Amino acid sequence: MVIKTAAVNNDEKFVDDLVLAALREDLGTGDQTTDFLIDKSQTGTGRVMAKERIVLSGSLLFARVFQHLSREIETLFLAEDGALLEPGRVFCEVTGPYHLLLSGERTALNFMQHFCGIATLTRQYVERIKPFSAVLMDTRKTTPGFRLLEKRAVRDGGGTNHRFGLYDAVLIKENHITACGGIKPAVEKAIGKRGQDINVEVEVKNLTELEEALAAGPDMIMLDNMSCDMMRHAVERVAGRVPLEASGNVTLETVTDIAATGVSHISVGALTHSAGAADISMLIETGTRSETAAK
Repeated sequence: MVIKTAAVNNDEKFVDDLVLAALREDLGTGDQTTDFLIDKSQTGTGRVMAKERIVLSGSLLFARVFQHLSREIETLFLAEDGALLEPGRVFCEVTGPYHLLLSGERTALNFMQHFCGIATLTRQYVERIKPFSAVLMDTRKTTPGFRLLEKRAVRDGGGTNHRFGLYDAVLIKENHITACGGIKPAVEKAIGKRGQDINVEVEVKNLTELEEALAAGPDMIMLDNMSCDMMRHAVERVAGRVPLEASGNVTLETVTDIAATGVSHISVGALTHSAGAADISMLIETGTRSETAAK
């Protein structure tokens, strides 16, 4: 079984709707501080710097914020999404009307800090399971409305996307099993009704349920909140016939031990629901890019 990675929605309207809503939220009727203090003829260049070790992500939304404020603003990225940046690295320069750089700064940074945070945390998990064959995956535990972009950030960090929504895979969990009267009837019913491109995965909590799942023939089995010892037994029993996904209470402290059990996939909700904001700053100087570089 291969986990499908759906293409991130590059629809410009989708991205623009998010950016415009964020700008409306922050600007409202206008940037009072900047309007009072900054001459609209003044030009500036903002340099965006990583203040800690981060993985870059979210450049599309960052640039889009300033594009919506003015076509006079030029955004130049000096690194690509997915790049690992050391503290002090300037990775973007933004040049244009000084007052608009100030007005867009917080919204642009909010987007980038969020997505860089996800990509950076993902990279940390990926590094800890490198000696093993397990694939790191995300979940549906995402910020409503931001899922496609958050899952893109996971990929920027080196992770893999699990299903994007309820529409692109069958994942049979405890409540589904209860309603269907057991694992085997639930899996068989799903297999009988699925389309050609729909994978069927089922959750099990112990080795007895694992045996029932194996008899039903799903495409993948999720080992839910099992101990590492139980997961090792599950891997031995399955012997590669079906991919096994470890899920539940996976942390940076436990992920290496989980990968060492031999499971093929590890899903981590924390990648998207608990990643902190990356520490990034934007300092603006007066003048164009060439003028500020010459100082």
